[in-house]
Amino acid sequence: MNGENQQERILTAEYLAGFIDGEGCFSVSVHPNPNAKFGWIIDPDFTINQHKQSHEFLKSIQKFLGCGKIYSKSPGKSNVLTYTVYSRKTIFEKILPFLEKHPPLSNKYKDFLIFKEIILKMQNHEHSTIEGFHSIVKLAFKMNANGKQRAYKLKDVLRLSSETTRQTSAGKADEDIVRTQ
Repeated sequence: MNGENQQERILTAEYLAGFIDGEGCFSVSVHPNPNAKFGWIIDPDFTINQHKQSHEFLKSIQKFLGCGKIYSKSPGKSNVLTYTVYSRKTIFEKILPFLEKHPPLSNKYKDFLIFKEIILKMQNHEHSTIEGFHSIVKLAFKMNANGKQRAYKLKDVLRLSSETTRQTSAGKADEDIVRTQ
């Protein structure tokens, strides 16, 4: 086996766990969407980024975990590929069980625990209530260096989602009045 060719390595659960500990990322984006119940979408994902030379290795991870897709990070602009699992159901069924058996050993463990809590809350549909939505958003903002790279501030997401809820409730009340007249 050529020491420089990681594609020749036999992928084991322990090796993959260590690799995820170093190269994996758990993230939960929160972004505006006017069609969403509270005006915002909560989007969890699990990713691993690698140079395009490691495409076969990413494919072996995909095969090992039985899920995910491989994308070019910025088609035509970057040599980086991204292995990504977007589906909350797949994260719940494949990624969480693997990482519960083989948890990260670094600081990433804290982010994994928060990520897991968010996925479990969403599986229980807690994001469907304003209280649950706020709880999940607050957790998401605790991840990855307390959300320092986020485009939106926590206070704005909480305020605007509450305003959307009030507007929606007021609109429904107006509809009820019109229907009863």
